[in-house]
Amino acid sequence: MTKIPGLHHVTAISGPPQENVDFYAGLLKQRLVKKTVNFDAPDTYHLYYGDKAGSPGTILTFFPFAEAGPGRAGPGMASAYAYAIPKGEFDALIDDLSAGDRHIPAAAERFGQRVITLRDPDGAPVELIETEGATDRHGFHSVTLWERDPDPTARLLTEAFGYEVVGTERGAGGERLRLKAPGSDRANIIDIWRADIQTAPRPGKGTIHHVAFRAKTQEDQHHWQDALLKFGHRTTPVIDRQYFNAIYFREPGGVLFEIATDPPGFAVDEPVETMGSSLMLPPQHERLRDRIESILPPLKVPA
Repeated sequence: MTKIPGLHHVTAISGPPQENVDFYAGLLKQRLVKKTVNFDAPDTYHLYYGDKAGSPGTILTFFPFAEAGPGRAGPGMASAYAYAIPKGEFDALIDDLSAGDRHIPAAAERFGQRVITLRDPDGAPVELIETEGATDRHGFHSVTLWERDPDPTARLLTEAFGYEVVGTERGAGGERLRLKAPGSDRANIIDIWRADIQTAPRPGKGTIHHVAFRAKTQEDQHHWQDALLKFGHRTTPVIDRQYFNAIYFREPGGVLFEIATDPPGFAVDEPVETMGSSLMLPPQHERLRDRIESILPPLKVPA
């Protein structure tokens, strides 16, 4: 039986792009692996961060809408993404982040792991989780889904995707259910959060747009189209996103899910060594390059 091995990427909404680059490529030292445009709104950047090769399970992407109003996570939205920090590097990372009198919140504990929650320039929570077996600071640990009723979403993840429930934990303000994909691929954890007091969600900067799961091959993605239909979820047709093919659907709680293929990958249009250094456009927008480049603000990537 085909099972989901974990996350492929997470896409969020931000404010001004330079502030976003300074935080993720600067402070967090994620590599800007692709600088392109929103395929549906080419006057807006689409920025991709990840490890050196842009590997699935490391990719965090942003639509930087400079004029967007502030958003607020709530039920029916993904509410946080977390990086897996190698156990032996966690304290050193805290020291690095604290340089220059920068305030870093105290670590909390979640399922026996230390967790620090930073806020990016748009107020989005960025979790850093001390993780046994993590090999670098670039891979995801997990994503949190905020649900009014966790049960239908948990059933989809377990019965369709093959995740297993590995624990529940009561925390300040609510309860967290943890699920894990089979195998040892990175980014294989999903947390479902149910808050004691519900908050009205509001899309905007500082919120997550969608969560993408991995299909290792195109054949696997076709399998998921058929399998999800049997579970009552009709997906979109396959959409070519240049660096992967994508299908989308809303899970029972309302979060937008994507299933993205590993191939062709981010080196399809530029060498791995120079990825992220030039503006890469999809073929349908290449004829508009001069106009697009005149609209987009220049970006400086921290060394």
